[in-house]
Amino acid sequence: TTLDKVVRRQFHTVEGDPFSPREIREGAERIRALGFFKTADVNANAGSSEDRVVVDVNVEEKPTGSLNFGATYSVSDGIGFNISLSEANFLGRGQYVSVKVGTTTANKDSSFTFIEPSLLDRDLKLKLSGWYSTTDNSNSFYSTKRMGFSPSLEFPLSENTRLELKYEISRDELRGVSTNSSPLLQIEQARGAEITSALGYKLSYDSRGKSVDPLNSLILQFGQDFAGVGGDIKAITTTALAGYQTKVWNEEVTLRAEVEGGAVTSSGADTRLLDRFSGNGKIRGFKSNGLGPRDLNATNQDAVGGNLFAVARLEAEFPLGLPEEYGITGGLFADVGSVWGLDNPGTIDDSLHLRSAIGFSVFWNSALGPLRFNFSKALKKETYDKEQNFDLTISTQF
Repeated sequence: TTLDKVVRRQFHTVEGDPFSPREIREGAERIRALGFFKTADVNANAGSSEDRVVVDVNVEEKPTGSLNFGATYSVSDGIGFNISLSEANFLGRGQYVSVKVGTTTANKDSSFTFIEPSLLDRDLKLKLSGWYSTTDNSNSFYSTKRMGFSPSLEFPLSENTRLELKYEISRDELRGVSTNSSPLLQIEQARGAEITSALGYKLSYDSRGKSVDPLNSLILQFGQDFAGVGGDIKAITTTALAGYQTKVWNEEVTLRAEVEGGAVTSSGADTRLLDRFSGNGKIRGFKSNGLGPRDLNATNQDAVGGNLFAVARLEAEFPLGLPEEYGITGGLFADVGSVWGLDNPGTIDDSLHLRSAIGFSVFWNSALGPLRFNFSKALKKETYDKEQNFDLTISTQF
């Protein structure tokens, strides 16, 4: 189903250009890196005369659609489910389309993403994304409602370096704050629904699939969003990430390391809970809203988020010595980091308190699809933090 142009545009030369064996090899690697094909063989054969060659590209397609199911469980939210449908080679055009829906007794989350990787048949990536989410007392005594839309354009600065320019508009609201919750949250609820209109950029370096050394890869990202292009919010949000991956012991063990951080500063009113970092998904072993500054003087002791966060993550994947046909492997991970900092903390302790957690993962390529079981244990935490010791994800492909 893949269109001819999707393969052809991976070569930086066209018919009539001088023949370059190196460029043909690099084009072949770009074709394989698309992830659309089981095999991709590229060969240069003799042409109609001595000064001509014919480049043959033979590919075998593979499934590029993904149907993912997820399940979670926590004491406060109960059982949750999520489903996502994505296609990485939509209609054979190389376009990416994804729809995601997730729900628990307390949360609902849905999103849509469309990516055209070669706008106007150039190395210019167009991305359109939209989202709608609500929370209802999710490990808290308040609710939130968020919706938004964001278009972006991404283009190369060098072989491995790209720049993304984007615009985002969203409408966010904090509501249902209990009278026993922090006065800080009650003040933020009184602000009502507010519009955020922001311009931003992200600079990234990614050597995955393109490195001269295929066993090692590096990813670097730095981005900023400037809210205040209209709307109600005036703030600057900065995030950065550095990640490294390598394969050792005959390529049987994969090691990963990541360092990530962020800061949000407001030039208008104080930052809101909806603007600050919660640490959700950043440090494993903790529930949503399970760490960070918390108003201990309020009856409900809700987490209020922080303007700053930093985390380091280490992970290893390795065989467990079981027969290969079982499709079961293991992993170990360790996270350390924190969320802290408020504009006007009052009596809230917003100091930097490090948290850390370790865990063990089991990966199983079952008949239902790939399963991942995560077991974690917080090693360092504050007495008011909320732990999560187990989660499960399920996925399958078509």
